[in-house]
Amino acid sequence: MQSRNLNVDNQYLQASTPLARAVKYLLQPLLMIAVLAFWLADPGNPAAFPLAIVSVQIVLGLLERAVPARPGWLIRGRQMLLHVLLVLLLSVATVMVAGLYDELLADPLSRLRANLGLDVWPHHWPLLAQMFMVFFLSEFIWYWFHRAEHRWAIVWRLSGHGAHHSFKRLGALNFGLNHPLEMFVLVLPAALVELTFGVGIAVAGAAILGTTQASIAHANLDLNPRGIGWLFTTNTYHIHHHSAVLEESNTNYGCSAIIWDRVFGTFADSRTAEAGTGPTEPSLWEKFLMPLREPADTAIAPGERG
Repeated sequence: MQSRNLNVDNQYLQASTPLARAVKYLLQPLLMIAVLAFWLADPGNPAAFPLAIVSVQIVLGLLERAVPARPGWLIRGRQMLLHVLLVLLLSVATVMVAGLYDELLADPLSRLRANLGLDVWPHHWPLLAQMFMVFFLSEFIWYWFHRAEHRWAIVWRLSGHGAHHSFKRLGALNFGLNHPLEMFVLVLPAALVELTFGVGIAVAGAAILGTTQASIAHANLDLNPRGIGWLFTTNTYHIHHHSAVLEESNTNYGCSAIIWDRVFGTFADSRTAEAGTGPTEPSLWEKFLMPLREPADTAIAPGERG
């Protein structure tokens, strides 16, 4: 299967207005700074995460309608409402899974930390430095989980990862449109870092930054990947990972941090013509059943050759 040219409605639009140019060069760094400043103002506030992420989604959603990179990827009406409801439900599931991991793993990993002398976390460091340590360590673990999903068919199926890739039109909300089974994989990297090293509150800041980055990485906006794209994923890189072409999909596994793709040789910098798992988008029910049955036209699952 080869990349296909988009029709006029879906054509990628370069920034051409003052607003579009401001979005292209300033939006990603300003959003990152804003959410971290908000968190640092009251790191222990349990409402910081939902307030930050809802605000990020509102900003990105409004800009996607004002200056979309691909007008043909815009969704509206009932489909938009459905996506919002799904993200809310899956976000609740994520909190439940995080609580489950805490209940199951906190005591065993605490004992392991004591027995192996792993009480090495630099709690005396500035909180922001600790947060970035959690962020990049979690992204390192996620990189290998994500790469395994695309390498082995059994991991692809058990995690339901194909459902996340099956959307033909991407936007900021796609950060949270995952199969329910994948919640167990998505939460695990940060849980392992937090519970293994006894990190503490820095994990909350890393979660806010990671989710903000994931939202930006799926956004239907023309963003500049230069500079910031040495360490952090931009949507140019991540949408390439969502390509309907197998070889393109097997790149850029870092959803929030791109540095590990650069280190381990899976980085690619190229525009993407078509997203999805194949020529057509499965229905919601077909997405839910993807761990059991792949759509007939799936082209990017492990083992596919197009």
